[in-house]
Amino acid sequence: MQNIDWGELPFAYMKTDYNVRCYFQNGKWGELEISSSEYLNLHMAATSLHYGQEAFEGLKAFKGKDGKIRIFRLDENAKRLESSASGLLMAKVPGDLFEKAVIKAVELNKDFVPPFGLGASLYIRPLLIGSGAEVGVKAAKEYLFLVFVTPVGPYFKEGFKPVDLFICRDFDRAAPLGTGNIKAGGNYAASLIPTNLAHKDGYAAILYLDAKEKKYIDECGPANFFGIKGNKYITPDSKSILPSITNKSLMKLAEDMGMEVEVRKVHVEELAEFDEVGACGTAAVITPVKKIVDPGTNKIYEYCQDGNPGKISTKLYNRLTAIQFGEMEDVHDWIRIIN
Repeated sequence: MQNIDWGELPFAYMKTDYNVRCYFQNGKWGELEISSSEYLNLHMAATSLHYGQEAFEGLKAFKGKDGKIRIFRLDENAKRLESSASGLLMAKVPGDLFEKAVIKAVELNKDFVPPFGLGASLYIRPLLIGSGAEVGVKAAKEYLFLVFVTPVGPYFKEGFKPVDLFICRDFDRAAPLGTGNIKAGGNYAASLIPTNLAHKDGYAAILYLDAKEKKYIDECGPANFFGIKGNKYITPDSKSILPSITNKSLMKLAEDMGMEVEVRKVHVEELAEFDEVGACGTAAVITPVKKIVDPGTNKIYEYCQDGNPGKISTKLYNRLTAIQFGEMEDVHDWIRIIN
């Protein structure tokens, strides 16, 4: 195993020892296979390459102060991949197969789980692709499900510090009745150009509006959006939004804190009424927002006036990460401990 500077990990791919694979052929899933190769032997006419039959997940494993490895909300990721498979007419990965593959991948690469106390984690990437060959536009008859892992640091280099966002009106992440609620690669491909433009102008991420009317907030590029208004946790309701497991968790924690949770359409002009704003997802957990620039209206919405994350965002972040690292009781049964 290579020497790793755990405190300086980027959010990037690093080779680990093994990955786990399973093939769907002749109408059924086979047995798990363990591989040390980073490459796939894929037919040139595979539907994943031509017709976008590809879905993936992202979850994490953490090493606690007690030395135990914890996987966060494994069952929810299994359910979401099943939903994605349905939306793309792919073979569904049974929940027990998903969990078995993820746990096996973590166990085989346990030396790559970063030590406690550095804010780093083992990122887990389950992937489902159409591997069967088709020339006409149709679903494949064969599929590959695989799980690989890699140690990562914070998604945004700033870590848990306020960042600036840019409201995008010239690009859409997904069509109103398209695949926005599916964790499919095509959605991310559609975001590459506007995200690149935002980065060039010094913004951490894009804030997308609804594709139909450009009135309502959808997502923050790779993450869900939430706003804090008084004692309310508010997050958009849209069929184009990926159902974030982190957002679901934060909503439950907000309720535990006595807050009122609202899942509804959020008009862009409501940005002026929020006390705090944030982006949330598996990769970043919570990214507090300092400023949102809307070039379409020449408006600038500012938060975190003292340069620090808001009090509610900080409390939610601390509670969620404490559960993930085993520092706080897991009263909602979100953690799977790997012995």
